[in-house]
Order: sequence, then structure tokens, then C-alpha cells
Amino acid sequence: MSKLPRISGRECVRTLGKTGFYFKRQEESHIVLRRNNPFAQVIVPDHKELDRGTLRAIIRQSGLSVDGFIKLL
Repeated sequence: MSKLPRISGRECVRTLGKTGFYFKRQEESHIVLRRNNPFAQVIVPDHKELDRGTLRAIIRQSGLSVDGFIKLL
């Protein structure tokens, strides 16, 4: 298993955008992203640095592998 990098919430949003996620809405400091096919919705905190556990949960909810996510960075 690869070590997760330290990235911001905005970097995570840009990376997920490469896999078909689009901006749905923002509620305060949380950005809601959605993908239609296959359907998935993830919430990304708009923080300067995401905790590794939070980033791992976002990656899991998006249906990607950690290695696949890192390659998209």
C-alpha cells in the first residue's frame, strides 16, 4: 500500500475531477462532488491539509484505489 501524500482539499477536488466528478455544491467548508456513471457522491473538506484518514475515506468512497489516485495527482 502506498503512503498517502499530504494534499489540500482543493487538490483533492481537482484530482477527482479527472475521473468524472463535478462540483455539485458547497456548504460552508465542505465541497460536494458527484459522478453520474457509475453514481458516486463524495464530500471533501476545503482545508489546507487533509488528514490521511479523511483522504483515504474519500478515495474509498470514490471507488478508486490509493495507487490510482496517486497516479492522477
